[in-house]
Amino acid sequence: MIRILIVDDHPVVREGLVAVLGDEPDFEVAGLAGSAEEALSLAKTVRPDVILLDLELPGMNGVDAIPHLVAAAPSPRVVVLTAYDTEERVLGAIRAGARGYVLKGAAAADLIHAIRAAYAGESYLTPRVATRVVARVGGARRPRLLTARELEVLRLVAAGRSNKQISRELSITERTVKFHVTSILNKLGAANRAQAIALATQRGLL
Repeated sequence: MIRILIVDDHPVVREGLVAVLGDEPDFEVAGLAGSAEEALSLAKTVRPDVILLDLELPGMNGVDAIPHLVAAAPSPRVVVLTAYDTEERVLGAIRAGARGYVLKGAAAADLIHAIRAAYAGESYLTPRVATRVVARVGGARRPRLLTARELEVLRLVAAGRSNKQISRELSITERTVKFHVTSILNKLGAANRAQAIALATQRGLL
């Protein structure tokens, strides 16, 4: 069961999310918060696996709250759900430790996919968000070309597949998948999968 903490300052949005997520048999809404401060306090008691976080909140904003939230036991994964897709917001959230970034108005399936991907330790960015990222993480050096196999792995990573799922789809070992993912991150100059997806999209690789 994936325990989810919903953080949004609009009660109607919170209630709508409860209704949508409540239909998933492996989801449990463990708590609701209207601010980052309330979420930080609540996370200590409800111990969520995934925190669904709006960025525009009263008091502490969502980006500033992310490092504090992911540091709470049991190290929950943060998925941003917001109406804003500016480069500053997207990169700020990813660098702060967000595992996913979904825009309000996206299909429910996208949000559900993002939550499951984050819970599995993967990353998920909606395509519109990925295309907004233009800053080059890791310097301005020209990235080395990805091999055909690395491109295959990259596309599956962008689709939210776990290492185990990629291993099955490509008929290779999980250890080989990890090797390819590490190589992709190094070549793109990315710190994590979410940044790799964003940079690859910006460079026309996806």
